[in-house]
Amino acid sequence: MHEQTVSGILKKEAIEYIISLPCDRTKDLCEILEKEFRYITISREEDGIGILSGLSLMGKRGVLQMQSSGLGNSLNALMTLPYLYMLPLPILASWRGYYQEKISAQIPFNEKIPDLLKLYNIPCTIIREPADIDLITSVISDAWIESRPHVALISPQVWEGEEELLKSEPTVRTRTTSLSYQGVIHESVMQRADAIGVLASLMTDELVVSNIGVPSKELYHARDNPANFYMLGSYTQASPLGFGIALGTDRTVVVLDGDGSLLGTAVLPVIAGESPDNLIIIGLDNGVFGSTGNQCSPAWKTVDLELLARASGFVRTWKVHTPEELRDAYTKARSGGPSFIHVIIRPGNRNVPNILLSPLEIKNRFYSEVRKN
Repeated sequence: MHEQTVSGILKKEAIEYIISLPCDRTKDLCEILEKEFRYITISREEDGIGILSGLSLMGKRGVLQMQSSGLGNSLNALMTLPYLYMLPLPILASWRGYYQEKISAQIPFNEKIPDLLKLYNIPCTIIREPADIDLITSVISDAWIESRPHVALISPQVWEGEEELLKSEPTVRTRTTSLSYQGVIHESVMQRADAIGVLASLMTDELVVSNIGVPSKELYHARDNPANFYMLGSYTQASPLGFGIALGTDRTVVVLDGDGSLLGTAVLPVIAGESPDNLIIIGLDNGVFGSTGNQCSPAWKTVDLELLARASGFVRTWKVHTPEELRDAYTKARSGGPSFIHVIIRPGNRNVPNILLSPLEIKNRFYSEVRKN
């Protein structure tokens, strides 16, 4: 079976993690990979970019397996995370819209993918038939040797003539969900910079991921440290990146995320499902898009981020409004996880200077920090 050949190649290349949003053209491959690797199913392809980037930062080898249309959803994340910071990120993409495609909606974007990737200088290897499967080896090797994304576009022709596996049925789906919750949000005495200052004063050896824009600048001003990974792009990818880092280390990982970013990702249920006990997500909620002019987010009047975390499967959550409450919640969160701290803050940005580090300097300092122990 060609699917088993692919699995053998991944094992030979020391792949540990498969981050996957399945495609029906590769359902048999997914069935095999799910049994033979640490297999994490996502709901948005770009979240996979963040998760796998975090794993790569920790030296863990994985691949992102998805449908090629997901490259459109992931392009900004690709360019502003693994491309910008030079992180190895091999992608196995089922190439839709190319070979005997029967769904017209798959054609307009997917047929132009090789040209699109060439435009953005992302290496692309086309695997058109079974004889080309061994090229997956060079895709993975190039991604790691050159520290960059590399896409394998796999034609459905590769699987043609294969006898379909009989998909095993999931175990019986029975469970009880019980939730009693009353969330009270009132005015806070803190702005985001105040909350970050409190957290910075409590941090010791944590690895920290800070959200794009002003939050990263405020952390840089409050406590610059090689253990801080400042995000300069990739909106919505702070928590996926922190999750990937947490999977690759025993150290506590803290993510400074925002209400707008958290509402734009689908990663919270994935995190709760995998349940890394060393991950703390700080939801800094001012109810606005603070880096772009304080336009209201859905969190201003309707969404309760702590309730969102609870509904996603988080058990350990706190809502805080004051420095004292934040200190207490952070101390408790460090004892196990995954933990979610919903920090209610007032809109407003601290006037702080830009981060005086290039993307590669941020990455290299972080690399040195995580490898010194």
